[in-house]
Amino acid sequence: MRNILNLLSIVFVFSNISYAQKIEPIDVKEIMEKVADWQIDHFRDTYSGREKPHHPLAWTNGALYIGMVKWAAMADDDKYYNWLKNIGEEKEWQLHKRKYHADDHTVGQMYIELYRKFKDEKMIKPTKEQFTFIRMHPSQSILNWKTPYHQDRWNWCDALFMSPPVWAMLYNLTGEQEYLDFMMDEYKASTDFLFDKKEHLYYRDERYMGKLDNGTKIFWSRGNGWVFAGLSNIMNELEPQSKEYKYFLKIYKKMAKKLLEIQTPEGHWAMSLLGQEFYPTPETSGSAFYIYGLAWGINNGILDKHTYIGTVEKGWNAMVGHVTKEGMLGYVQPIGGEPGNAWADKTEVYGTGAFLSAGSEIYKLFDGKLE
Repeated sequence: MRNILNLLSIVFVFSNISYAQKIEPIDVKEIMEKVADWQIDHFRDTYSGREKPHHPLAWTNGALYIGMVKWAAMADDDKYYNWLKNIGEEKEWQLHKRKYHADDHTVGQMYIELYRKFKDEKMIKPTKEQFTFIRMHPSQSILNWKTPYHQDRWNWCDALFMSPPVWAMLYNLTGEQEYLDFMMDEYKASTDFLFDKKEHLYYRDERYMGKLDNGTKIFWSRGNGWVFAGLSNIMNELEPQSKEYKYFLKIYKKMAKKLLEIQTPEGHWAMSLLGQEFYPTPETSGSAFYIYGLAWGINNGILDKHTYIGTVEKGWNAMVGHVTKEGMLGYVQPIGGEPGNAWADKTEVYGTGAFLSAGSEIYKLFDGKLE
């Protein structure tokens, strides 16, 4: 009996090594630098079988920049800020080509963060002009999938990461209530349409409502990761006592509680959030966004540290375990809109962005000194 107990103890210890590994701020910074440098070196690579690299202003790279600018604020030299500035200058600080489409607004978050540091008005002028046009000429489309011009509004959950934070940032910068009012109206419409009030998760879009996968509702991990990280980025821009902040906080807390319940034993979140047994493969992009949002919540006094820190620690150690010795983050699910597959030797730029965002909050959480 004693031998059996000893064997079980050994199994338990080895199965929890990643969870038990102590997180040191210096190690967080080191792995973030390695991942950031690898991604810059491979910025124009093709991914997931694509024939051409992503456009520098595409949402894929926009998500990368959001994490990279957080890393730039932590780094010991300005090369990361310079890299981001060069992209903006080459593209004349324009957003991507579709005026209303949320994906093509994503890069605006990086532009505004650079403006905050360098105070150069040209960095945000095109974004302000385009968003002023949109709020003065709002789309009249409906949120049902594949109706005319349907993606001119936020009718897929990924959009809630891409565009709303830009609106909140512009409100914060300018003090113009119209930016905030537009964002609130559209965000509420999207949430009323896509949020499952029982599961406290978002459907990716209308196509997945009422549809089952192995008997479970389909809640795509990265899709909900987009939402959860976006909530943190929006609330960063709002006054905590405001009614708008409290609206987002309510959604955030519901999602955080659900995420606590459904984390896998390995530390990641399943690609179909309610279908762990059917999707055992690790996935790092959605999981990294959850770690970012949860760590942010602890750092801002929103989530109870005792309750959530184990989840965050376990998740971060799992993510670090999927970084190659060269600095590539593996197990990033390719572009898509539903649960699927991921591979140890495949990555994507938005996964790197999520990882760097997560690292920025992990660094603070474990007593890093970030000014």
